[in-house]
Amino acid sequence: MDSCLLFLLLLLMDNNGLCQQEEVCSKSVINSCDDCIRSGPYCVWCKQLNFTKAGEQEAVRCDTKAQLIERGCMAEAIISSNNEQVIKKNNPLTTSFNREEPVQLAPQEIDLRLRPGLPMTFRVSFKRLQGYPVDLYYLMDLSFSMKDDLENVKGLGQELFAALKKITQHGQIGFGAFVDKTVLPYTNTNKEKLDKPCDEDSQQCQAAFGYRHVLSMTPNQIEFEAKVKEQFISGNLDSPEGSLDAMMQAAVCGDKIGWRKSSTRLIVLTTDDGFHMAGDGKLAGILEPNDEQCYMENNLYTKSSEMDYPSVGQLAKQLEKNNIQPIFAVTENMQTVYKQLSKMIPKSEVGVLSPDSKNIVQLIEAAYNRLSSKVTLTHDNLPDNVRVLYTPICSHAGPTRDTEGFCDRVHVGEEISFNVTVTALSCMKDTSFTIRPLGIKDTLTVTLSTVCECHCQDPITTNHTHCKEKGSISCGICSCHEGYVGQFCECAIGDKDERSLRASCQRQNGTECEGRGDCVCGRCQCHTTENGKSYHGDFCECDDEHCENFQNKLCGGNGKCNCGQCECYPGFEGTACQCKVSDESCRTVNNTVCYGRGTCKCNRCECKEGYQRPRCQQCLGCPDTCQTKLNCIECLGFESGPFKKNCSAACGKSIFHGMVDQFTIVSKQCQQKDSEGCWIKFKLDQLVGEDNYRAEILRERDCPEPPSIVAIIGGSIASVALIGIIVLLLIKLLIYMKDLKEFRKFENEKKKSQWAKADNPLFHKATTTVANPTFTGE
Repeated sequence: MDSCLLFLLLLLMDNNGLCQQEEVCSKSVINSCDDCIRSGPYCVWCKQLNFTKAGEQEAVRCDTKAQLIERGCMAEAIISSNNEQVIKKNNPLTTSFNREEPVQLAPQEIDLRLRPGLPMTFRVSFKRLQGYPVDLYYLMDLSFSMKDDLENVKGLGQELFAALKKITQHGQIGFGAFVDKTVLPYTNTNKEKLDKPCDEDSQQCQAAFGYRHVLSMTPNQIEFEAKVKEQFISGNLDSPEGSLDAMMQAAVCGDKIGWRKSSTRLIVLTTDDGFHMAGDGKLAGILEPNDEQCYMENNLYTKSSEMDYPSVGQLAKQLEKNNIQPIFAVTENMQTVYKQLSKMIPKSEVGVLSPDSKNIVQLIEAAYNRLSSKVTLTHDNLPDNVRVLYTPICSHAGPTRDTEGFCDRVHVGEEISFNVTVTALSCMKDTSFTIRPLGIKDTLTVTLSTVCECHCQDPITTNHTHCKEKGSISCGICSCHEGYVGQFCECAIGDKDERSLRASCQRQNGTECEGRGDCVCGRCQCHTTENGKSYHGDFCECDDEHCENFQNKLCGGNGKCNCGQCECYPGFEGTACQCKVSDESCRTVNNTVCYGRGTCKCNRCECKEGYQRPRCQQCLGCPDTCQTKLNCIECLGFESGPFKKNCSAACGKSIFHGMVDQFTIVSKQCQQKDSEGCWIKFKLDQLVGEDNYRAEILRERDCPEPPSIVAIIGGSIASVALIGIIVLLLIKLLIYMKDLKEFRKFENEKKKSQWAKADNPLFHKATTTVANPTFTGE
């Protein structure tokens, strides 16, 4: 735990409720007292006349109180705004419950006026009341698997009321039941099954339903027992139930449930199954999201089959809004599921039921004691630019958080406190938010406003002598009449407007005089630096103090600073004048400097692009010189190629043909094919300097023999003829293959045919017969 938190816990605070810290005013652009107040929580303004020197910027009036007094500002001339708090309502905490409105949280209303960035701490007290009323709503799962549990609950009325009276004399109990939505696939929609969803051997079974409110809050034990005994088991198809649907309606239908205004509100949910949640309704074609509204008619939830289940977040929000604390009494197999649910719902507890729910009374007692002994202070409707920190002051404090404060094991009648620290991060309109303990109706309303303006109470003088009688005083500075500008309204602007005059003091539309001077009649009057020197330049852009240092000396002590650049004394060089003028380490074997490919600075070669240190001898990433110098070799040696017409101009300065008396850095033999397809073998010597070579052709060009025209033509004709013959053969082959295929098909059909020996149906015998009487047949 750091020292600042220890101070908070021990209440060793300053008048603002904060640990002492160094006061710093981080100024930006300051043109007025209001700008100063907004720029930081420790910035104050000096309104003393003649506090600034001639030409000095008015922004020097803005600093911490200690700095301004040191500069000569009188304490009574310092304008400062501090945090303020006013407690509007602070009814005392109630010792024990009575019929009047009990008070468990104090104060109830507080007004804060805050400087942006300056935290404000105040104390909030809470006292747990003896005999505070309790409203307990018993919400039971009546699916068929809870049959034995229902029979036991019917006989628990006396024990429940007895346990409730141990806690308070002002207890009430209500009762509700749920199963699931009466649509497929959650419930069998066959008419007979809707009327009697249980097994056939079960005589007492009520029709399927989603959620039913059975009994509103009552202190009457007999009424409770009678209503519970009227309940019978029901049933559905799938194992998850409509628990969240039922809890949502029990939370938002307060007038029907009978929740009292001043009471601890508990929902005891008993079930042996999981729960459906938002999105599951799509399985039944229910797409309308839950709208967190009450839909109860004749004690039945009427939108059960039309509206989706609520999400866990929606349910948690409504439970918190209505100060309801749920107790999940579930079977052991569901314990893990509901513990995860409890983590997402503030002020909730989980207890494990016995197989027949006989331990429900003890479970409720234990869960209530755990819930009521935990006090969690949090807030609602907090603006985005406001931060709240809670520091609990109690025997069993939880970790400090920026969203809530927590105390555990708080006894009945015990008073605990929280230090609440509020910080407004920026100027804002008047707003409010609520601080309250979870599960308790008592609230603290915090009304918040910010202090972002100065109230200097200047004398009403329209023509003040300090302003050359051309303006009035506003927080120590001149507010000039129309037509006059300047620190003391000394400049008459004539035909020019003030904006154009000020624009002439801005470099590239930047800050006026770079923030280092005042614009007087369109020209910058530069201020002096902290060391007594002056800024200079047309826009006060230059100073002689921000040059590079070497060995903790400005310009190494070997030069002077001028407008941010070091001007070295003779014999020194470098950006910080850190080097003596010398080129000893830059000299090469032939006594050149960096081989002519760079400059020597600070006794070190700074090579031209591509050449490498230490002395710029090698070129990394440079193109192949054999290829790049080929055209010059061709034109110089053989008067051909692309550079033939301007060979001397293109190549004379970068390559020497023949022997030249210069130092060779490196030699290279090349063999390249020129523009005419001839091979040229040559030697390149790299000389001192950039792109400087000597060339030596090693032998005559090796050109290939020209092609034979007759052979080319003859070969072409032969090739065409050969291709033609091959094409014809291919065509002939294709035709032959097609004919062969058709012939084989015909042969196959011929083999399959069978000739019938019947008469031809198209032939008819003669209808008349003529006999020759003279014919004897011989």
